[in-house]
Amino acid sequence: MRVVKDAQERRNEILDVAERLFCKKGFDNASTNDILNEIGIARGTLYYHFKSKEDILDAMIERLTNQMVEKAAAIALDESIPVFERLTRTMLSLNIDNELGDMIMEQVHRPQNALMHQKLEDRLLGRVNKLITKIAEDGIRQGIMHTDYPAEAVDMIMTYSYTAFDSMAHYSEEEKQRKMMGFIYHTERVFGMETGALQEVIKPIFDK
Repeated sequence: MRVVKDAQERRNEILDVAERLFCKKGFDNASTNDILNEIGIARGTLYYHFKSKEDILDAMIERLTNQMVEKAAAIALDESIPVFERLTRTMLSLNIDNELGDMIMEQVHRPQNALMHQKLEDRLLGRVNKLITKIAEDGIRQGIMHTDYPAEAVDMIMTYSYTAFDSMAHYSEEEKQRKMMGFIYHTERVFGMETGALQEVIKPIFDK
């Protein structure tokens, strides 16, 4: 008997199978035929939801981004957590540290996927910056941060961090340390904080 599933359920099933196959075989080696065979659906059904394999990957990124932001928001909006601890935990929650994340980042860093990479950054920056701004505003109210432009300060720092630390693997350990210390120093200046105030906040993020 043919099983009929609603559109969202079918879409998620395709993404679940695609994630597993892309991680197992690699994005290049896994085909849409592999996905069709494992799920047991017609090609027309797949194309109803996704126009190409790249479209599937883009949807995977969107779903992963939503999951990351939801997890970060639960921490960033919890005012029972001290400001600095909240900042550290929020940023750490955005780390992609699994097989799926590694596969996605490998793909988006390819030159031919520059647009996909830009879309990933835009999705994260737009939503994450609002969460970090909320933490900064709490820090200002508590007198540990001093700026009249918290949202703009967050935009500057986060945009720089995505650009400067997008491919840390290419740096020597000495270069990594210098970039980290420079980032901490200038972040403290932008937020009008005491020197060294963010040492214990930001170092764990880089260590991760």
